[in-house]
Amino acid sequence: MATLLRKIGLIRLHNRDTEDPKHHHNHRGGGGGQQSASLRGKGGAKSGGHKQPPPHPGGAGDASPGPGKGRRANELAQRDRPAVGAAGAAGAAGAGGPRERAAGARAGPGPAVAAGSSLVPAARQQHCTQVRSRRLMKELQDIARLSDRFISVELVDESLFDWNVKLHQVDKDSVLWQDMKETNTEFILLNLTFPDNFPFSPPFMRVLSPRLENGYVLDGGAICMELLTPRGWSSAYTVEAVMRQFAASLVKGQGRICRKAGKSKKSFSRKEAEATFKSLVKTHEKYGWVTPPVSDG
Repeated sequence: MATLLRKIGLIRLHNRDTEDPKHHHNHRGGGGGQQSASLRGKGGAKSGGHKQPPPHPGGAGDASPGPGKGRRANELAQRDRPAVGAAGAAGAAGAGGPRERAAGARAGPGPAVAAGSSLVPAARQQHCTQVRSRRLMKELQDIARLSDRFISVELVDESLFDWNVKLHQVDKDSVLWQDMKETNTEFILLNLTFPDNFPFSPPFMRVLSPRLENGYVLDGGAICMELLTPRGWSSAYTVEAVMRQFAASLVKGQGRICRKAGKSKKSFSRKEAEATFKSLVKTHEKYGWVTPPVSDG
């Protein structure tokens, strides 16, 4: 019996000890201290790795930003990207943060960009000069081969871009032809100057002598012809074709040689011709060009 009581007491003592919070705490603290320490060690390693990452291969101070900082940096980089494209050498190289890139953008283009921009117009101008020269040389050769001697050309001061053109023939049934015979006028002299972008822009053409009336010849010797305007011009037009069209318009417009006293010997003025031509171009751009009936040819 005593033995049974002792066993029951031992069982109670064992249950009390196992259910006691202090005993339970001490029981965990004995073996769990190492576990908590190991967890703290792992957590410390994780937090320490977040605060002090290993050096980046590119440099010792190149720390990787956190998620929030990385997103903000990407936004700033996207915002500053156009400025970097327009910046100088430092901005173009992408060195520094957003502040440095913004400073590079404010600094403006570097010498290389400025030099390139100055070279492009020069190369374009040289190309236009070559195109104009080749075209005008071909025009001179074609005119020299004309069998009917319709027109002839003389260069002004040996300039390939400034021509005096002699119109030797008009319609022999016209009153203008009769005027030329009666006044011993062998030709109608015109001046053509070719712009830098010829043949893509028309030449400026005006009458020099004799002084004409009507025939779409205006003050200063300006000529009212749509094909001589930027709107009516085509690079396919040749000087010969333009002169033939002018000869036809003289006859159609009832052009005559001026014989009025005091006015017939008055020479045409280039300045006046340019002003008149600009005025008529503005007028026709506003109201349009009058198309003659098909029956008039």
